[in-house]
Amino acid sequence: MLQEAHDLRGRRIDCVVGFVETHGRADTAAQVGDLEVVPRRRVAYRGIEVEEMDLGALLARRPAVAIVDELAHTNVPGARHQKRWEDVLALLEQGISVITAVNVQHLESLGDILQRSLGVTVRETIPDWLLAVADQVVNLDIPAEDLRQRLLDGKIYPPDKVQAALANFFVEENLATLRELALREVANSVDRQREELAARDVGPAPAEPRTVDRLLVGMSGDLGATRALLRQATRIAGRLNSDWYCVWVRTPQDRADRIDTERQRHVVDNMQRAQALGAEVVTLDGSDVATSLLAFARAHGCSMILIGPTRRTWRSRLSRAAVADRLLDRAHDVDILVVRAVSEGA
Repeated sequence: MLQEAHDLRGRRIDCVVGFVETHGRADTAAQVGDLEVVPRRRVAYRGIEVEEMDLGALLARRPAVAIVDELAHTNVPGARHQKRWEDVLALLEQGISVITAVNVQHLESLGDILQRSLGVTVRETIPDWLLAVADQVVNLDIPAEDLRQRLLDGKIYPPDKVQAALANFFVEENLATLRELALREVANSVDRQREELAARDVGPAPAEPRTVDRLLVGMSGDLGATRALLRQATRIAGRLNSDWYCVWVRTPQDRADRIDTERQRHVVDNMQRAQALGAEVVTLDGSDVATSLLAFARAHGCSMILIGPTRRTWRSRLSRAAVADRLLDRAHDVDILVVRAVSEGA
C-alpha cells in the first residue's frame, strides 16, 4: 500500500495516509517516509488512550486516494461506525478512493473452515461482498518458509513473541491452508471481473440460463448454527453471482408475548449478521415454516433453499427434521440443501 501511495504521489495524484499500523516495525515506519499522514484521533477507553483513524478529518481533507490499513478493525465504542470497513464505505460515498488491506482469515464466510482446519476462531471479520465491490483485488503472498524467516528476523513480532507464534498459528500447515484460501478468493475475484468486462464490451452473453436465480436461507433461532449457515450461503451466492434472502418465519410460538428474551436476541443478531453479509432479510408470519418458505421462494424466483440445524433439544430436532421432510416432499421445482452446520454456541 505504501509503495503504491508513493507511486501515486509521483504521478501528482493527491494520496494521503488515513491510517497505517506499523506495530513498531522500523521497516514499515520507514516506508511511510514523507507521505502526508492525517493525524489520528485519540479516544479515552477503559482508562487508557486509544488512537483511531480520524474519519472526520479525512473527509474534511478530501484527498483523491486514502491509504487505510487493517480493514477488519473494530473501532472503539462510541465511534461513528462500529467497523473500519464501514468508515471506508463512508469515504467511498464521498468520492474518495481507498487502498486498504486485510488478511484472508478475516473474511466472514471462512470462519467455519478456519475453525475446522486450524482450530482458530477469528473475531474481527469483514463481509465477503466487500471484495465483490472492489475495483481491484491484489493478492500479496510469499512462501510459508519465507514468512517464518521474517518472523525469526523480527520483522513481524517482537523477539519475545516469535517462538510462540512459530509454534502456534504460524506453523507451515496453517500457512499453507491460508495461502490456498487466498488464491481461491483471488480466482473468484478475477472471474467476476472477467464477466463484468465481457458484459461491458460486448453485452451480456446469451448463455445458458443460470441454474440458481436466487438463494433463500431459512433462519433458525440458534445463533451459532445460523451463523455457520449464513457463511455457507454467502459463499454459494458469491460463486453463483446470485442474490439471496434470509427469511425468518415467525410462528405463533415466537409471538412477542411468547418468545423468550434469549431467543429474541439471537434472532435479531442473526438478522443483523445476514444483512452485513449481503442478504435481504425478510420476516414472515406463519404456522407452517415449510409452507411459508416455499411460498416465498416461488414468489421471489428462488430456486434453492438452504436450511440448517436449530436448537439442540430433542423436540426442536424433531421439528427441524419435519420442516426438512416437508420441504423435500413439496419442493418439486426448488432445490433443498440441508447444511450440516456445527453450532458455535450463543
